[in-house]
Amino acid sequence: MTNQHDNQALPPKTCTIERLVTVPADIEKVLSGKKTATRRNGRYADVGEIMELQGHKFVVEKVYSQSLGELTDEHAKQEGYETVEEYKESILSYHPGMPWLPQMRVWVHEFRPVLD
Repeated sequence: MTNQHDNQALPPKTCTIERLVTVPADIEKVLSGKKTATRRNGRYADVGEIMELQGHKFVVEKVYSQSLGELTDEHAKQEGYETVEEYKESILSYHPGMPWLPQMRVWVHEFRPVLD
């Protein structure tokens, strides 16, 4: 796993930060501090970019690529789940028919609350 902090080393974004966390249950997890990362099939944010959810701001601290086979229970906890299996079941329920392939790569966006 490679953590890249230099946005210039990253490929162009494929979406906007406003679409990073959109599922109501996930928004609640972020607001309660249970979710501190989101994995997407594209890059939605740059390091330092601000995400706003219901009037609360979160800064993206890390953006890096990871394979699904690298996921651990600790990574699942970042997503607000107890285990990789629980996270996997949730993702596959949102994307019926999507294969879960260990070599499939996703973009990890780690964030933290902005303290005013």
